Amino acid sequence: MQKKLLIGTRGSKLALWQTEWVIKCLKEKHRDIDFLPVKIKTTGDQFAKASLVQAGGMGLFTKELELALLKGEIDLAVHSLKDLPTQLPTGLVLLAVCPRGNAADALVSRTGLALGSLPKNAVIGTSSLRRAAQLLYYRPDFRIVPLRGNIDRRLKKMDEQKLDGIVIAVAGLQRLGLAKNITEIIPFSICLPAAAQGAIGIEGRAGDSRVAQIAFSLNHPSSNATVTAERAFLRKLGVGCQYPIGVLGEVEGDKLTITGMVASENGKQLVRNTITGKVTEATWLGETLAEKFHSRGVWPYAWQK
Repeated sequence: MQKKLLIGTRGSKLALWQTEWVIKCLKEKHRDIDFLPVKIKTTGDQFAKASLVQAGGMGLFTKELELALLKGEIDLAVHSLKDLPTQLPTGLVLLAVCPRGNAADALVSRTGLALGSLPKNAVIGTSSLRRAAQLLYYRPDFRIVPLRGNIDRRLKKMDEQKLDGIVIAVAGLQRLGLAKNITEIIPFSICLPAAAQGAIGIEGRAGDSRVAQIAFSLNHPSSNATVTAERAFLRKLGVGCQYPIGVLGEVEGDKLTITGMVASENGKQLVRNTITGKVTEATWLGETLAEKFHSRGVWPYAWQK
């Protein structure tokens, strides 16, 4: 058996933490293999000051990793799964979904005030159209300002720019030991996450059964089911992170419930739908939920015009 596997990763603190965690877990199961991280700079890392939409949208943090996979320069790639487009390049497959972290968004408030207690016209930093739309639906008085960069930089910008708060993924803060900064974990009733938020995915080449088996040893069935449903929902809608779309799958026993949200960027229009079925029907559930939106004439493209 191959004694060394190269694991591709972005160079951010969070990406490196996730990759080191994956490597640690793989080593515990496959002690005869050396797993070596390979840092690769992605387009998203090079356009750190531009909004994700301006920089090109989908695939910003994954394209270069996927090219390295296709060229055989790495054997596996570790992703924040919410960054991975729902349509993978020919020749690549999602091999495993690791146990999912907290999928929610968190408010980090400069003054320690919760979301509902922030002053009128409070200024909130986020570059996520999804977060912005849902926050504005909840509190139309909020002023949303763009905020990009790694987690440390966003926390620093909050203080430098005297923002009332920023909204950021709970899982990222927890993984970097920054959970003490969380003022409030925002309820899903207010803010649904991005598809696969909080999940770590392992991507590899199709047909490489030996490597696939190694990666699959970290697969977590219920996390895989929720992520599969959420990604199917996004794929069926035909949109990505450039639209205000939220979705959450939740497993209880053999049942999977998936809730989706489509909104206008200004938060004035927002529609939610929910569907429940069997865990084994994850893809069908996600696609069927998307069709519920289509049947109601809910099209985010039209709302953005």
